[in-house]
Amino acid sequence: MAIAKCFRSDGRMVLGTLLICAIILKVAYCQDAQKISAGKKAKTKLAATKTKPKVTVTSSIITQVVNKRRFQRVGETISVQSGDTLELRCRGNPVQWSVPLYLEDDHEGRLKTVQHEKYGVLALVNTSGADTGEFTCFPMFCEDTDCRKEYNKAAKVFVFFPDPQDLFVPSSDYYEVVQLRSNWPTVLPCQVTSPQAKVTLHREYPPSEVPVDGVEISFDVKKGFTIHRPRPYHAGEVYCVASLGNLRQSSIKYMLIYVNYPRAPPAPVIQASSSSLTAGDNLRVTCTVIGERDVATDITWEYPGQEIGRPLYTQESVTPMAGDNTHLSQSVLLVDEVRDVDQGTYTCTAHNLQGSKSVSTTVKVISKSVPKPKPKAKKPK
Repeated sequence: MAIAKCFRSDGRMVLGTLLICAIILKVAYCQDAQKISAGKKAKTKLAATKTKPKVTVTSSIITQVVNKRRFQRVGETISVQSGDTLELRCRGNPVQWSVPLYLEDDHEGRLKTVQHEKYGVLALVNTSGADTGEFTCFPMFCEDTDCRKEYNKAAKVFVFFPDPQDLFVPSSDYYEVVQLRSNWPTVLPCQVTSPQAKVTLHREYPPSEVPVDGVEISFDVKKGFTIHRPRPYHAGEVYCVASLGNLRQSSIKYMLIYVNYPRAPPAPVIQASSSSLTAGDNLRVTCTVIGERDVATDITWEYPGQEIGRPLYTQESVTPMAGDNTHLSQSVLLVDEVRDVDQGTYTCTAHNLQGSKSVSTTVKVISKSVPKPKPKAKKPK
């Protein structure tokens, strides 16, 4: 199988194969992926989303309208049969609604919100499994025409739309590349449309079911599988399988790429061979960073000679340190036969996946004193 060449036996991806593997996956899965009917395509949620203010959920201010004039309070989740109408009411004036990503760009007029004197209404018609997700109501605090969401008074409900044809929320993609960060939980969004579906996680190569113990990997019916502390052996190609009654379906494929994230930005140290040199001397400026093993650290330079186009000459080295899981990264800037233009501030900046930090040192160049020529001896007359 071609995809097997993308990964080593320990699950790590072979360097330099990301683009090739992505092409292999796209060709393979475009041939056998299930067709998604128009109107049910859901936008794939990004693994890394923008940070939003934390929603503190209060006692529910949301009710569901059932059979026209009958109302019932909602819990954490509710189920509405695919094809039926969802109608929610939220106390407050005004209120603002947040809906699943797929519904944010509703061009069919299926989603409507109306504000009444004491409550707001959200109505969604012609529902499908693709509409499954979280609906949140935010009471608004207004001063004149300036209004803002009151996050501490928000209420939310997760709505399932069981679909006899789709156990998973449909996706317009056939595979998704997911980054496994060593310092951050990773979610595989195998979102089902029915809370009764049984979901398991599987590895494509070698074929096997991935154990889900609730500690290393857990499952939440509202969001999918979470790998709480990603490790290199989690890397590879996986997919989810959902079962309900006699129906069994597979999700899209997820290519998991492991990235060893550092605990903190680098802390470089800079030192010049001398802070004061005479023109014509050689200068060495050393930038040193102690970092975690297997975590890449890049070092860049700014120096006075840049302004006149003096080339950059450096010596780079990475040395493992004995006794702990660290290494020493070093960059040495070489300036041969310094001149007046080499006087000034030398700055090295160290970069890793957590950020960057710069340190500087100043070097002074002293011009050589030109000896006065000796007066010529006068010839005797």
